[in-house]
Amino acid sequence: MSMEETTIQVPRWTPTHNPPSSPRRTHVPRWTPSTSPPSSPKQAMINIGESFEPNEPMQSENFDDSEKWTQALKWAPQTSGAMKNVGLELELELSPPGQVPRWTPSPSPSRSPKGPTRNESFDDVEMGSVASEEDMEKFFPFNSASISTSIRTPTGPPPPSLDSILLQAPSLKNLPKIKTSSKQESDSAVKQPKENNNNSPRKNGTGFTSKSNGVFLTWKNLWVTVPDRQSGRRPILQRLTGYAQPGEVLAIMGPSGCGKSTLLDALAGRLGSNTRQAGEILINGRKQRLAFGASAYVTQDDTLMTTLTVREAVHYSAQLQLPASMPASAKKERAEMTIFEMGLQDCVDTRIGGWVKKGLSGGQKRRVSICIEILTRPKLLFLDEPTSGLDSAASYHVMDRIVKLARREEITVIASIHQPSSEVFELFHNLCLLSSGKTVYFGPPSMANEFFASNGFRCPALRNPSDHFLRIINKDFNLDIKQGFGGATSTDEAINILVKAFTSSETCQQVQGRVSHISQQKGGVLEKKGSQASFATQCLVLTKRSFVNMYRDLGYYWLRLAIYIALCLCVGTIFYDIGFSYGSIQARGSMLMFVAAFLTFMAIGGFPSFVEDMKIFGRERLNGHYGVGAFVIGNTFSSIPYLLMISLIPGAIAYYLVHLHRGFEHFLYFSLLLFVCMMLVESLMMMVASIVPDFLMGIITGAGIQGVMMLCGGFFRLPNDLPNPFWKYPMYYIAFHKYANQGFYKNEFEGLTFPDSQLGGAAIITGEEILHNVWRMEMGYSKWIDLAILFGMVFLYRLIFLGIIKTVEKVKPIIRGLFVVPPEKSRLIIENPNDPQ
Repeated sequence: MSMEETTIQVPRWTPTHNPPSSPRRTHVPRWTPSTSPPSSPKQAMINIGESFEPNEPMQSENFDDSEKWTQALKWAPQTSGAMKNVGLELELELSPPGQVPRWTPSPSPSRSPKGPTRNESFDDVEMGSVASEEDMEKFFPFNSASISTSIRTPTGPPPPSLDSILLQAPSLKNLPKIKTSSKQESDSAVKQPKENNNNSPRKNGTGFTSKSNGVFLTWKNLWVTVPDRQSGRRPILQRLTGYAQPGEVLAIMGPSGCGKSTLLDALAGRLGSNTRQAGEILINGRKQRLAFGASAYVTQDDTLMTTLTVREAVHYSAQLQLPASMPASAKKERAEMTIFEMGLQDCVDTRIGGWVKKGLSGGQKRRVSICIEILTRPKLLFLDEPTSGLDSAASYHVMDRIVKLARREEITVIASIHQPSSEVFELFHNLCLLSSGKTVYFGPPSMANEFFASNGFRCPALRNPSDHFLRIINKDFNLDIKQGFGGATSTDEAINILVKAFTSSETCQQVQGRVSHISQQKGGVLEKKGSQASFATQCLVLTKRSFVNMYRDLGYYWLRLAIYIALCLCVGTIFYDIGFSYGSIQARGSMLMFVAAFLTFMAIGGFPSFVEDMKIFGRERLNGHYGVGAFVIGNTFSSIPYLLMISLIPGAIAYYLVHLHRGFEHFLYFSLLLFVCMMLVESLMMMVASIVPDFLMGIITGAGIQGVMMLCGGFFRLPNDLPNPFWKYPMYYIAFHKYANQGFYKNEFEGLTFPDSQLGGAAIITGEEILHNVWRMEMGYSKWIDLAILFGMVFLYRLIFLGIIKTVEKVKPIIRGLFVVPPEKSRLIIENPNDPQ
């Protein structure tokens, strides 16, 4: 008779923590099989001194002598906050009657030897019962004592006799012998330590991850100072040392103003020009600069195009960044998947919103910013307050997805976070705790609680560890903190105690050793990745995106159109049907001068909207989304339709109400000249915006520049009467008003005749004579040359704008490098003599 094997999966049961009756006796629940299905899950087992809760109802089966029965029990002791379940598989070896089956613990096939995942642990907490505050303390995460007890062999009352179980089940008396689990597997399941809850990459003996194509970032003795009127230089960061590895998330925590954002800016190479940096920052063991596109940085300020929807913003960004070889459908799929990962699927068609119309909440805008930066899966990701504006559930899901993405794509993530929940706190691989720019702790988050407790600042039960840490090291309020057995100390003293303790701790030595080891391993040079889309694709996408933004932004062109129409109605009614009398000569000149000067002057009204575009460009440019040339081309071509509309509609109103020179050719030239003047003013304001980023200061600067050009444009003071030094040479020829006035005047006066009212003169005076004798115009070339010169000035101004941005990009790192103190000279920095380090 052939032997067949049948396996029955027994539900998971969870014993409660009861005091053992004997230290040598093992507490095993008693199980009594029944021949019929149980009426309820509780009837599937008999609880003897333990709480037995199966996940599935017991299914009864009939066994014959040729069948083998195996029962697997999942045992999850509720004795630690880390909740590390150790699966014990109970395998019964049934031989001749009278022998007791033997059971051996072995790793559960469904569990990793390192312990359960976070969700399993969390489920165990929800199913468990808490008897007292002391038991709840054992559930609290990062309790070193609980971690050590969570893997111990359970103790309790003696187990019931297993042959009594077999005697109660006649069908199980003559079961064949089955294999048992090896002792080595059981030992490895019990003794394997738990590193973290998110399955970090495996590490080799040197401490490095086995992955080689990631980015290792280290910093040693990092100082950052800023100018101070009293002491000369005030330190923001002091003697910071740490590292970040691929596939891991480093969390930078601390109270407001402790230097979290400054540390991120220093590591990303984005410190301001007024700061001075000392120390050593290495990328893959090399001193190299983070080029555009080599890393992604999500700043605290969500600089987004407010008129776009979530889907449009992410899709446009995907088209700009993803490779040209990737099909459009794949780019769309990547964008939709990223939106779903950040939980934005319910607001994909909602506009981001700004001052005109309310749109997304602050937390949703933060998730959109993260979406845009993780589209290309950068190797180095900086997150400044990624959970700001998010509730605890959204914060956990966002950070959980970032951790999984970092592990899957080998991304090195460095995030400053203000006040994470306990679940978010568990996700981090390393923690850098700062206070007043000093390192309070650097290492695994699970050891931080033990570090504080060992120095007299034990985390109370039922308190979030991150809340406890920030309460201890926040000196803004300088409150007395309870320490040890009823003692109290001030916040400054507590910080000094912790800083000194960490400096002399073994953990600090390990961090320095890891930094030194990583620095010695010379990795590859970090390549400039940037946008992988073609230049033509970048120009087309930016033109389309900018056109949509201008169409939806009322302040960009629509409000200006309304103002222009109102002004042209005023001009048309004031100079209505101007006629051809001798007095109309001066009237025509004044009206045309107003159009050339003051009407084009109103083009600065769109400067605030352009400043917002510049902010978006600055963020996307630093993260390598596209180049400067593509941005200039896109902005130029997207604005042409609106400028043409503003030139034609208000221009037609003013031209035909005043009854200027008849003929469509003259009106077309008038509209083209008005169009190019507006475009030139916008180009001038682009140059101003690249130098003066503040919109209020920019408007004042731009208005001042145009005012100077008006003065020397040839109307208020005739060209021959201008002082030769400076005002005529070169200002008269630099001012675009010179060529605008000449073009308008030539287009209007050439071909017209006016009666001469002067005594002794001719009865008729021609327009050419008026241009030469009255307005002192240069008649050596036609009006089309003036128009061409203005178009050339537009092109030149745009080139200057591009050159300014390029120059700033090149010069800023050089200037910043001048303020970086070499490591061997960093000791020259004036240090605080009372520095606890």
